[in-house]
Amino acid sequence: MSSQPDIKAPSDPGRLPMTLPILAEKKRLGEPIVMVTAYDYPSARAAESAGVDLVLVGDSAATTVLGYSATTPVLLEDMLVLARAVRRGLKTPLLIGDLPFGSYEVSDEQAITTAMRMIKEAGCDVVKLEGGGEASVRRARAIIGAGIPVMGHVGLTPQTSTALGGWKAQGRTAAAAAKIAEEALALQDAGCFAIVFEAIPAAVTEELMPRIEVPVIGIGAGPATDGQVLVFHDLLGIRDGLGPRFVKRYANLQQEMNEGVAAYAEDVRTGRYPGPEHTYKIDPSELAELHALLR
Repeated sequence: MSSQPDIKAPSDPGRLPMTLPILAEKKRLGEPIVMVTAYDYPSARAAESAGVDLVLVGDSAATTVLGYSATTPVLLEDMLVLARAVRRGLKTPLLIGDLPFGSYEVSDEQAITTAMRMIKEAGCDVVKLEGGGEASVRRARAIIGAGIPVMGHVGLTPQTSTALGGWKAQGRTAAAAAKIAEEALALQDAGCFAIVFEAIPAAVTEELMPRIEVPVIGIGAGPATDGQVLVFHDLLGIRDGLGPRFVKRYANLQQEMNEGVAAYAEDVRTGRYPGPEHTYKIDPSELAELHALLR
């Protein structure tokens, strides 16, 4: 028996794990950055296979996989479970853990503790928090000061959508757009390594991009950003309805799942499943011995 260790080469030796310096270099070179959400091991494997750069375990899990009507009910413990599953499915993308509503707003200490749990318990590389107001900027700065990189998020921030007037585009007036610019610059000054722009008019994004030195990931913010992110269930159609205006659907898996389960149910009810090809066999002599034992 050979004593040599079983060493397996990576499927794509040219792919290196994404790091913050590589991310910054992609912005400098103008290379588009691909980001997607994931909430479990299978979705993480799909992201890994596709070679995406960034994977966000988003609090959108509340609506996509946990059945809530908003993102605010999701708990930190929920996010930790989901992030651990995603971590097990990833090798190369940078893993970002979303800090859920109520887990960082109270104090710098609470924010740091929550961020540390995402790193230590779930294996996230970095964290993300919403908002560019004074409190969010202060929390971001505190977390970064504790040694954990932070991604910011401006524009439509779902955790505070009620205060924003609902799930709708932001920055559609000069004053509102100027506020988004102020918040983005404040997050950048606090040390955020990247910022998400969500549901912002494309023309506003174009105005702001020359002022932002860190990578900007857009979702409904036009093509001028350094990269794009979509929710896994939106882009694959694992949901009812069409979703937000900015979503491009690349598959319709919800319909396929519905049809698949319906076909299975029909086969069971009509006796078509299981068939002979789905069953296991036993040697006739063993079956005869079983008959004798049962008697």
